[in-house]
Amino acid sequence: MTVKIDDWLLEILACPACKASLRVQDDELACTGCGLVYPVRDDIPVLLVDEARKP
Repeated sequence: MTVKIDDWLLEILACPACKASLRVQDDELACTGCGLVYPVRDDIPVLLVDEARKP
């Protein structure tokens, strides 16, 4: 499975915990600041801190 998130959307998404930018890592989104990793389900980022995992 490959995450399909448009570049323009990825540019405006931010980590809800620390407001840093996100990057695609495997099939998830990883925060470049605090390092939390958010799931992507059906190509929809789930940016909920309760759903995130620590690397």
